Amino acid sequence: MKVSEILKLYEEGNRNFAGVDLSGADLTEVTLTGVNLTGANLRGANFSRACLTKSDLSGALLNWANLTFAKLGEAKLVEADLMKAQLGGAFFVKSKLPGARLSGADLKGANFRGANLWGANLCGANLQRINLRGANLSGANLNWANLQGARLSGAMLYGALLNGVNLSGAFLNGLDLSGVELDGVNISEAKLSGANLEGANLMAADLTEALLRGVNLTGADLTGANLTRAYLEKANLKWTRLSQADLTDANLTDATLTGANIEGAKFTGTVLPRGTRECFYLVTTDTAV
Repeated sequence: MKVSEILKLYEEGNRNFAGVDLSGADLTEVTLTGVNLTGANLRGANFSRACLTKSDLSGALLNWANLTFAKLGEAKLVEADLMKAQLGGAFFVKSKLPGARLSGADLKGANFRGANLWGANLCGANLQRINLRGANLSGANLNWANLQGARLSGAMLYGALLNGVNLSGAFLNGLDLSGVELDGVNISEAKLSGANLEGANLMAADLTEALLRGVNLTGADLTGANLTRAYLEKANLKWTRLSQADLTDANLTDATLTGANIEGAKFTGTVLPRGTRECFYLVTTDTAV
């Protein structure tokens, strides 16, 4: 079907275009609010700056499509295929994308506030400066995704895969990241104030200049982590493994370090909490659990 036909039918009040084939079509700046495009073939189509608010694109094929700055607020894209799609600056506030395939897609600067991305595949996607505040990312695959400068405050990440993810400069304040696997991950300059990282694996992670005020790191593994110039005021580091960690010039004012394993850790220029000698209990390698 031609684009002109679609637009004519839309003007006549038709909203059902399920299964339509518009692959490679130019739909730049079109308005198709509230339409049914379930199962449609939209591969390589150009929807740049188009308005698809409250439309249903569930199961649609949108791989390689151009959706830059498109408006898809409250849209449905359940299990839609958006692999390698261009979504820079797009508006997806409160949209539903459970099971959507977004691997390798470019979502730089997009707004997904409050969106449902449960079980979505974002492996290797470019999520720089994306807004994911309050989004549901439970069970999502974020392996090797670039979340540099991303806003994730209030997001749900239960069961999400974060292997090799880039979280440098990201806003992670107050997030529940208990038990997550973040070994070797770049979290430098990230904001994690009030976050829960109890029991998290942060071995060899880069937390240079990270803001960790009041963070809960009880029982977390920070073996070999880089915490140079990190801000850990009032952080809970009870029974945390800090062996071989670099805390050069870090600020641990009023932090709790009871039972922390600090064997081989570097504290050059570190601001330590008052009464450090009384609250430290050095757990050696032989007795660490």
